[in-house]
Amino acid sequence: MYKTTEITSADIASDNPVHQRLLFPYIEAAKIVSGNVLEIGCGWGRGLHLLTEAADQYTGIDKNADLINALGKAYPKSTFIQANIPPLSTLPDDTFDYIVTFQVIEHIENDDLFVKECYRVLKPGGKLLLTTVNKTFSLTRNPWHVREYVADELKTLMRKYFPTVETRGVHGNEKVMTYYAQNKASVEKITRWDLLDLQHRLPRRLLQIPYDLMNRLNRNRLLQQDGLAAEINYTDYVVSQDPAGSLDFFYVGIK
Repeated sequence: MYKTTEITSADIASDNPVHQRLLFPYIEAAKIVSGNVLEIGCGWGRGLHLLTEAADQYTGIDKNADLINALGKAYPKSTFIQANIPPLSTLPDDTFDYIVTFQVIEHIENDDLFVKECYRVLKPGGKLLLTTVNKTFSLTRNPWHVREYVADELKTLMRKYFPTVETRGVHGNEKVMTYYAQNKASVEKITRWDLLDLQHRLPRRLLQIPYDLMNRLNRNRLLQQDGLAAEINYTDYVVSQDPAGSLDFFYVGIK
């Protein structure tokens, strides 16, 4: 199991609010998907049991060979491919009924090709279910992300290839937003010492390890503060019709 703060574990108590936030779209996706389903960036398989139950055939792609090998053993009826993407070079045109790609596009250098390839491998009428963080709610620079988007930027990118893009968001109830406010205040106590704004001036790779260490320290501190982090459940998140005012975007592109 890979347990950096960016990947986010289901087994680490301080990761719980983020884990539940990332699990929620899988709960929603399982109500929608059917047929031949492709997941791009399946990671350690956070929502795999949900997608495999909803799909007739599931295919997962991830760049991490160890994770792909482990998932292949755990889900022998599904297909797993190790690949750096884009492109989706091993997949033919018009193959999948649905593509699920959650919290992936922010890690992709060529996001335009990524969306174009998703469109290519979908069947006519197929749907791309995509989530990514809303830049407006980011508390600091995340050096694991190539870029982040505001609502209209992501819609414009997807509309280059998908004639229909349904825009929604993932947001939290009062419990979630209380935790968010606590997290924001805690992060601001740390970043106030960055007088030279190094978080935005240094190369991403130089910041990844310090970011991960400070993020873990911060999450642990919040967990010990009042226990709220351990109480948050996926049911505390909702699908919002106001993506710009949501923690994450949940967009659906229809081919």
